Amino acid sequence: MLTADQLAVIKATVPVLQEHGETLTRHFYQRMFEHNPEVRPYFNPAHQRSGSQQRALAGAICAYAQHVDNPAALTDAVELIAQKHVSLGIRPEHYPIVGENLLASIKEVLGDAATDDIIDAWAAAYGALADIFIGREADIYQEQEQRFGWQGFKPFVVARREAESDNITSFYLRPADGAALHPHKPGQYITLRVDVPGAGPVMRNYSLSNAPGDQHFRISVKREAAPVDGAPDGVCSNHLHANLKEGDRVALAPPAGEFVLDTREQDAPVVLIAGGVGITPLLSMLHQCLAASPASRPVTLIQGALNSRVHPFREEVRALAAAHPNLQVHVRYSDPLAGDEPGRGYHSNGLIDEALLDALTVDGAHYYLCGPEPMLRHVHALLSRRGVPMERVHYEFFGPAAALAA
Repeated sequence: MLTADQLAVIKATVPVLQEHGETLTRHFYQRMFEHNPEVRPYFNPAHQRSGSQQRALAGAICAYAQHVDNPAALTDAVELIAQKHVSLGIRPEHYPIVGENLLASIKEVLGDAATDDIIDAWAAAYGALADIFIGREADIYQEQEQRFGWQGFKPFVVARREAESDNITSFYLRPADGAALHPHKPGQYITLRVDVPGAGPVMRNYSLSNAPGDQHFRISVKREAAPVDGAPDGVCSNHLHANLKEGDRVALAPPAGEFVLDTREQDAPVVLIAGGVGITPLLSMLHQCLAASPASRPVTLIQGALNSRVHPFREEVRALAAAHPNLQVHVRYSDPLAGDEPGRGYHSNGLIDEALLDALTVDGAHYYLCGPEPMLRHVHALLSRRGVPMERVHYEFFGPAAALAA
């Protein structure tokens, strides 16, 4: 437990963190990778280059400082991060490395302003937060062992690969030992570890896009191009697209993640809103909704894509709609090609807007959103203006943890 004086010191540092948080986190990562290079494989270098990892950590530290006297307010954030930690194999022995470099960074960035009282208070605060994460992560590891039968990384074989669009390829993965797979929760992701020439072992999270209960895991990987001139293309995604063949082996950690379909209200309408490769976890949810819910349950899929070249799962979604009259599908292109016409493989042009939601959604629905952050912020704001209770809005975007309401 932190003392009253330590709590007061942490609270007093909030304005400093709001102003200088990203400077601190940039220094922290640089210092940690220099002094403890063994932890570098746990971090996505693209997120480091873009600064998104640093911004996410700065926001998390600031949020913790604001709620240090009421950690329960951070339960959702703790769960998101703990699931991510477990997916990568973070263990209790990693926490002292982070703590040591964080405290050293506070001293080095703040200089004389980092008094002994501040360092003492943050050491205590970090220790308390580490204990929360270590406890929750131990529970998740145990849950994975009980549900899926393994922890850590296990060999899988590529049983099949299939192009879903010009930039997305699906890989069907089976356990190398032939063991049966326990159904994952729709929306969960796995962590794939693969050796990339010139980069060494690389770990990446990929959502499971197949129906729970299949005797394979399917990941559907977007080939990531360089975001700006001079930056490298996505290391792992490009390697998988170019080199991963049927019969090859990879290592997978068990499914993880808190963005999962709520199965408690079997009759409540469900609206799935996907942008680009964000369709992947929602497709798993869609399969589950249609297989396990009453045929009277209204299910809506709104799928956004740039155009026909990068419109994935067209035939799979079309087959589901043909087999399930309660499924309503609307596909919208935001940047159609010259030959793209509404009514020929998709429905309309433009961004997802209020009129589209008015036409397709019903009261009392649960909304699941996944896609690029700008699209999620836009749709989240539309739903908020419509008065949708936020406890019925669930979302995930692919990148470091952050909050849409931030």
